[in-house]
Amino acid sequence: MAQQQTGSRKRKAPAVEAGAGSSSSQGLAAADGEGPLLPKKQKRPATRRRLVHYLKGREVGARGPAGLQGFEGELRGYAVQRLPELLTERQLDLGTLNKVFASQWLNARQVVCGTKCNTLFVVDVQSGHITRIPLMRDKEAGLAQAQQGCGIHAIELNPSKTLLATGGENPNSLAIYQLPTLDPLCLGDRHGHKDWIFAIAWLSDTVAVSGSRDGTVALWRMDPDIFNGSIAWHSDVGLPVYAHIRPKDVEAIPRASTNPSNRKVRALAFSGKNQELGAVSLDGYFHLWKARSTLSRLLSIRLPYCRENVCLTYCDELSLYAVGSQSHVSFLDPRQRQQNIRPLCSREGGTGVRSLSFYQHIITVGTGHGSLLFYDIRAQKFLEERASASLDSTPGPAGRKLKLACGRGWLNQDDVWVNYFGGMEEFPNALYTHCYNWPEMKLFVAGGPLPSGLHGNYAGLWS
Repeated sequence: MAQQQTGSRKRKAPAVEAGAGSSSSQGLAAADGEGPLLPKKQKRPATRRRLVHYLKGREVGARGPAGLQGFEGELRGYAVQRLPELLTERQLDLGTLNKVFASQWLNARQVVCGTKCNTLFVVDVQSGHITRIPLMRDKEAGLAQAQQGCGIHAIELNPSKTLLATGGENPNSLAIYQLPTLDPLCLGDRHGHKDWIFAIAWLSDTVAVSGSRDGTVALWRMDPDIFNGSIAWHSDVGLPVYAHIRPKDVEAIPRASTNPSNRKVRALAFSGKNQELGAVSLDGYFHLWKARSTLSRLLSIRLPYCRENVCLTYCDELSLYAVGSQSHVSFLDPRQRQQNIRPLCSREGGTGVRSLSFYQHIITVGTGHGSLLFYDIRAQKFLEERASASLDSTPGPAGRKLKLACGRGWLNQDDVWVNYFGGMEEFPNALYTHCYNWPEMKLFVAGGPLPSGLHGNYAGLWS
């Protein structure tokens, strides 16, 4: 039962669909001849009738599906490298919501977001319509009242896009919603975390891990009985009810001798290939856990840059973790004693790396200074702007780092803004979250002002 807030255009939002973005179906053209032009045994296999495939096949002498797949991989890699410079921004109006911390695509039109003001909502990127999603409440009332000022820091979809995990009304609790309806399913508020949840990662369709400011990671398993209908879905007054669950395992981050009081878990990333979970804590360490029915810690590594390690991502293709800090991104391969990829420096005035994502060999960096950067792991350098081409030449790199600067968003010009920041008219937004819809080549970016005392937001669709 979502509460609807009318956006700038009063168009009804479509029902939320499962999936991370839809693409037009790419049918295979039938290669059967019209009539008996070819003997049956010489029937040609189905193939894609695209000019670019035909020309590439002639050029390299492709001998079947393997050659075609290899070329399509090259084509995707080329598209990934060229996409950033083609993106243009369209800002989205989020009203007076405060700082978007987390986001995920639900389908080709809708993105689900969480904010510092503890609002969970779905925005239609075409119409601008916003639908608020009610938060789940703990069994014991009153706990959430003492947790003001945290908000929703994590939103993650399970691999099949049938469940969504995020925070509850009490930011210490793990809330699970069903997709595509966003009906509440269960709430992890029993014997779980004692402080805010900062990070969530799915290990499978029914197992999730949460990382908290209390210095623990908790493993949660969704009971099949919940899906089979043995738990009542609606109370007598017609309001949705949900199960209250407890974690199957809770493990503490080891205390570092250098900073034992700051072992807050800030980010998680899961390697499906190795069945391992990476975690970053604010004391400057990376931790690796073997993820089975329980969590068993494999190692802890001191990070080369230890200030404000707030984001983490993993690339399956390269078996590589990337950690964002105050001014650098560090790359870690836990199986290598010596790291071969040098850290990259964001050079954004010390405002920090606030969001990271991998796709193939390109890592996207959202900074605290309102800009997006793109780094090529294979070349170990940032993507560069392309110089304008003359009539008889093709455009080449201009030597300047490609940087997408995000718009101003909205800033509450309150007493804090006047008294502590001198009424600065322009204040760059920290890009706390970004997520790609690769089938449609779209990028959703959101955030808000970096200083904790300022109230504002930014959201934009880059396409």
